[in-house]
Amino acid sequence: MCAGVAHGAGGGGISVCGDNHLVAGAYAQHAQGHLHACRCRVETCGGGELLAVGGISIYNGIVTKRNRCDNAWQTIETQLQRRNDLIPNLVETVKGYASHESETLAAVTAARAASTSATTPGEVAAAENQVMGALRQLLVVAEAYPDLKANANFQQLQSDLTDTENKISYARQSYNDCVLTYNNAIQTFPGNLVAGFGHFEPKQGFIVEDEAARKAPKVQF
Repeated sequence: MCAGVAHGAGGGGISVCGDNHLVAGAYAQHAQGHLHACRCRVETCGGGELLAVGGISIYNGIVTKRNRCDNAWQTIETQLQRRNDLIPNLVETVKGYASHESETLAAVTAARAASTSATTPGEVAAAENQVMGALRQLLVVAEAYPDLKANANFQQLQSDLTDTENKISYARQSYNDCVLTYNNAIQTFPGNLVAGFGHFEPKQGFIVEDEAARKAPKVQF
């Protein structure tokens, strides 16, 4: 409600009510502008927090995938070591019946040494080709020695070797699956942005070039 009209010295009337309305309108506009600015700052901060949370989630996901690769590779190393432990006994058993097959026995021993010294997936894959080729040749040689094939120790080694090779094959496939998932995560958007920041590098799969070496050697006689 208007409080009244003030009279100036010249007798003119100034509306106090009108001035109040102008002041109130200006104040309301100022308040709305301030509120809008605050809302923008809150929305900006909220968007930044969402980006940070999303980035952390992607980073943790990549780390998890990398750890799965490392765990799968350790499984491969365990099975390769188990096979390398079997090979000397296999060589000694064959030597007892076919000592003159020195070239074949030496090839198996050299292949085992290469496998033992290999560290990277590429080196291990190359050594794997060599080991599998040498073992296949050794088992072909054993075919010519009936007494060797009938030896209980040789038969047990055959069984253990087959079991180990099957486990290596399974572990190799599992590792390659983990590597594929990890590499996809760091090479596709938005993971590639986080990968660049976190210095995540692509991993190499365990690829056996020799098609025959992809399968466990047949040691059943």
